[in-house]
Amino acid sequence: MRMILNGETLVLKNDTASAMAESGDVAVPERIVTLRKERGLTLQECAKLSGVAASTLSKIERGELSPTISTLQKIAVGFGIEVTELLSISRPAAGNHGRRAVSRAGEGKSHVSLSCVNYLLCNDLTQKRMVPIRTKVTARKTEEYAVWARSDAEIFLWVVRGRMLLHTRIYEPLELGEGDSVYYDASGEHCWTTIGDEDAEVIWVMTA
Repeated sequence: MRMILNGETLVLKNDTASAMAESGDVAVPERIVTLRKERGLTLQECAKLSGVAASTLSKIERGELSPTISTLQKIAVGFGIEVTELLSISRPAAGNHGRRAVSRAGEGKSHVSLSCVNYLLCNDLTQKRMVPIRTKVTARKTEEYAVWARSDAEIFLWVVRGRMLLHTRIYEPLELGEGDSVYYDASGEHCWTTIGDEDAEVIWVMTA
């Protein structure tokens, strides 16, 4: 169950995302609390560093709000880490020479928001310059987004199956089908919606 309050999407405890967080599949609230306390930061200080409102951070920490990947990236930047480190306790980075990470079919650290089901790929490798993600786009209407995403990143997106629309404040909605791709600046507000009954599945890469 969800409700909109003051422009934010609150996730009640029977929501899928909250259930996953409580099960330990995604420990985003606990991870953020741990990182914030390790750095001796208050919510207000964390908000100033990340650009995410203290009230929003508080709801995320309490498991009442399911953050988008864009919001997680802002929080990660505030902590001086990459977004994948919010979703798992990553191993220390080895030397940069010859590094590699492998995600087998069906693998990936999962994170569910109200508009997408995300799987972060190769998330055991730290200090990456890119963040690769496999996503099922579950939203069908832009109204399902309390706030459209925006970040300092650039995004490359490739549609694996299904059809979807890329919505921005600048252009008309861009329809993309299987095999289509797009590269865009994510600093402008944007969101994705699926066309049809089948959830569109995409692979996208976000600059870290």
